[in-house]
Amino acid sequence: MARDHSTLVLGIETTCDETAAAVVERQPDGSGRILSNVVRSQIDEHAPFGGVVPEIAARAHADLLDGIVAQAMRDAGLGFSQLSGVAAAAGPGLIGGVIVGLTTAKAIAMVHGTPLIAVNHLEAHALTPRLTVALAFPYCLFLASGGHTQIVAVLGVGHYVRLGTTLDDALGEAFDKVAKMLDLPYPGGPHVERVAMGGDPARFAFPRPMLGRPDANFSFSGLKTAVRNEANRLAPPDPRDIADLCASFQAAVLETTADRIRAGLKLFRDQFGPTRALVAAGGVAANLAIRNALQDIAARAQTTLIIPPPQLCTDNGAMIAWAGAERLALGMVDTMDAAPRARWKLDENTQTPTKFINTRAQH
Repeated sequence: MARDHSTLVLGIETTCDETAAAVVERQPDGSGRILSNVVRSQIDEHAPFGGVVPEIAARAHADLLDGIVAQAMRDAGLGFSQLSGVAAAAGPGLIGGVIVGLTTAKAIAMVHGTPLIAVNHLEAHALTPRLTVALAFPYCLFLASGGHTQIVAVLGVGHYVRLGTTLDDALGEAFDKVAKMLDLPYPGGPHVERVAMGGDPARFAFPRPMLGRPDANFSFSGLKTAVRNEANRLAPPDPRDIADLCASFQAAVLETTADRIRAGLKLFRDQFGPTRALVAAGGVAANLAIRNALQDIAARAQTTLIIPPPQLCTDNGAMIAWAGAERLALGMVDTMDAAPRARWKLDENTQTPTKFINTRAQH
């Protein structure tokens, strides 16, 4: 592939417990490909604590990041002088890790005279499907991870309208907390999904929070409490009890999520017209039961379901690099005083465009 007019961007991701770097190439027509994508998970470091410890995460990022960036550049077969830009997740996330990644990106940009792009981690998730398929704006995003659960209208690069969000726990957080109360290993989400496969989803009548409401908001705290109460009543639960608790919990999640997304799609249609696709992103999108439910929702809504490959749903450097490339193509670069942010709403300071660009690349 000729690179005469392509954009090459290094992306750095350190917002939670993955230390990651990647290089992507974006062509003028808006198509892209991944040249390298190196991810180092910190699961083993955090597993003894049953969750992510911010201080341990920040220290691991500081120890690992230089080597991971070097590996990403080697895998891409590039030198830093060949880069068109350097992107880093500047938030939201654990502030210690965000500082490590953003500071590293600034150093590379300063030394090599390369543009810096400070990327919103949530925007990276929102734009990832455009790296893998030819997808034009607008589309509806269901973002579900350990820290975020949102339904978002993606109208263009930098243009987002939040249609719904969780009022308490994020969906991935609810999975992890249920796993912890049932003494399942960390990270809990995949273990809850696996154990649920052998359980009876109808044994426990858990609540379906927010069901039938016209808004598109989520709530998982009450459902999580109901699981805890039932587990305490059974104490100590045997393996059959645990399987049935997981299956019943996941069934409640699926029904609630389907209802909330249907409400979100209606809000999208009412405000912006038909969506080009229903997109799912974030680590929870790797859950097979949820993926199947989303397929049914999209079919009923007569729209296309797009879910990036599992390795691009969880945190990674390629999604940061791609968001950086999309922003760089529009001249959206940052200065060296770009600040790390623990909180950063995706729809913060966004403006709804007067019309949508119906081609894959936004010019």
